[in-house]
Amino acid sequence: MTTGGWIVLIISVGTVLTLFGWCMIKVMTTPDEADHLKGVTDHTPDE
Repeated sequence: MTTGGWIVLIISVGTVLTLFGWCMIKVMTTPDEADHLKGVTDHTPDE
């Protein structure tokens, strides 16, 4: 692979890993987020 290919690969993977890490930190550190969670309940038409 050429040098340009390596640069694009590193930038792409680095961007995705950075975004993933930021999302994980944001989810884990947001206070009182559990109060805003909504449950999913399946209701059938006969209920």
